[in-house]
Amino acid sequence: MSRVRIVFSGTGGQGVITASIILAEAAVLHDGLNAVQGQSYGPEARGGQSRSDVIISDTEIRFPKVPQPNILVCLSQEAYNAYSPTIRPGGLLITDSHYVTPAKKVDARQAHLPLYDSVMERIGKPIVLNICTLGAFAGLVPVVRVESLKTVIRKRVPKDFLDLNYRAFDLGMELAGSYGPLYEVPW
Repeated sequence: MSRVRIVFSGTGGQGVITASIILAEAAVLHDGLNAVQGQSYGPEARGGQSRSDVIISDTEIRFPKVPQPNILVCLSQEAYNAYSPTIRPGGLLITDSHYVTPAKKVDARQAHLPLYDSVMERIGKPIVLNICTLGAFAGLVPVVRVESLKTVIRKRVPKDFLDLNYRAFDLGMELAGSYGPLYEVPW
């Protein structure tokens, strides 16, 4: 039984839930894997804390929550402070250098990437930070195929914004390239 437990976290409005939905759909609809996705966010929604759990497995998934993620993505300091203690030993922590200042020792590999700053410098639209983050995730954690993710992006993003989102995804892949894959997928 092989599974990867992932938590995307940040602030409401950053698109962490959308990124996790795209990841889960790509796994199920295009890569023949099982996946579950669930989310929670504070009552403030936009601006409040946001979290989305994703489990991807090559076998049946019986419990949809992620109390201890293998991979944790943090796009805000609040999310980092709240969730970094929960990461499984030996896991992977992905943070955005604009919003997160790592302060705690965690028993995990870390990728501290300039996601927001790169999006603003190269694309100029913060709305695609989540897709840039998803591209970085794909470059660091080859749990689903890049083509599968881009297919789901094409289905979910309005046609007028597709090129912008593809550019953001590719930028994330480029940022992850300096690290290479950091998580060995069990299948």
